[in-house]
Amino acid sequence: MKSGDRSVHDLMHIYDRMLEHFGPRGWWPGETVFEVCVGAILTQSVSWKNVTKAIDNLKKAGLLELEAMYRASDEEIEQCIIPTMYYRMKTKKLKAFVNHVMEKYNGDLDKMFSKDTDSLRTELLGIYGIGPETADSIILYAAEKPVFVVDAYTRRIFSRLGIFEENVTYDQMQKYFMSRISPEAPLYNEYHALVTGIGNRFCSNKRPKCRECPLSETCLYPQGRD
Repeated sequence: MKSGDRSVHDLMHIYDRMLEHFGPRGWWPGETVFEVCVGAILTQSVSWKNVTKAIDNLKKAGLLELEAMYRASDEEIEQCIIPTMYYRMKTKKLKAFVNHVMEKYNGDLDKMFSKDTDSLRTELLGIYGIGPETADSIILYAAEKPVFVVDAYTRRIFSRLGIFEENVTYDQMQKYFMSRISPEAPLYNEYHALVTGIGNRFCSNKRPKCRECPLSETCLYPQGRD
């Protein structure tokens, strides 16, 4: 963590600038809670555009329902999610998740999500293929519980803003936000969605569009000061 700490006011100012630029982003896109969970697993290391293709394929195949995916063969799922890369590994992750929900909760996601946040997070992290970011995405966007999701975009953007060192850990970033911003699921939802928007459209790794970025006035990145 860098020595120049930012107050709640500063973090909310960043939020307001992003929101003014993008407006509400309506994230996470998904028609059902299960679809949100599937999207959170599939989006690991791949663009959302490709996840959308895979989800559409699953819908057409009738596999975007928990019990249907539970009963489907690995091969049936693999054929649908080829656009997401590593589709065999991701099929194993999807199967591990649906097997867990079917066998422990009889397919009742609401029952699983009724657990307190810490217990739910621990349980999700115990399922094959679900790491902190995926677990937190499921908790925030599907279970609608207030946990702040951070990712590579968060690290890049907020290190360029002078808040984090580039080697900051996931837990350090998450604790930073959650100790300074009111624990409200809708706010955490929108904040992360806006950060993703900045990362996608402006704050790229190699060729950031600093002059166009709505956060350029507070950015310490050299290109942002040209």
